[in-house]
Amino acid sequence: MTERTTYLLVDGENIDATLGVSVLGRRPQPEERPRWNKLLHHAEMSWHQSVKGLFFLAVDDSLPSSFVQALIAMGYKPVPLRGEGKIVDIAIQRTAAALLDRPADVMLVSHDRDFVPQMEDLAADPERRTAIVGFREFMASDLQSISGIEFHDLEYDVSAFTSRLPRVRIIDIDEFDPLEFI
Repeated sequence: MTERTTYLLVDGENIDATLGVSVLGRRPQPEERPRWNKLLHHAEMSWHQSVKGLFFLAVDDSLPSSFVQALIAMGYKPVPLRGEGKIVDIAIQRTAAALLDRPADVMLVSHDRDFVPQMEDLAADPERRTAIVGFREFMASDLQSISGIEFHDLEYDVSAFTSRLPRVRIIDIDEFDPLEFI
């Protein structure tokens, strides 16, 4: 492990919405949601340094106590937000901008193009590693085209799910296994 830190910025609502609407076509069941602890572990093992996981979530007047406690137990710092508009996006954008002044690496867990300017700024630093985590086929093309940014698939690279998702993806011929289709 190095002394450098990876900041893992999780847009939980975006991942949940993409999983539900685009992958499953319905609201995910609890057992179909990502295993967030595996994401922390993946980030730590990928870049061989400590990880500070910030999990951003929008709340009304009541805190989802059991979920927040579970996040804390896994090692995340929950960031519950209340307000008008895209409050989770605003908070992640502000956090990404604040990280420009720190010698830290950043993994963004979202598919949202609203983070392109901040991720471009972070990726412009040649000393900083940056990555996007999610489902490539649903990733905003603007995010995917940022120079120098890595991509980690939430299912295939992170292994964040306990069962295979019904995804249609482009398969490299070297990875093609006909037994998956017959």
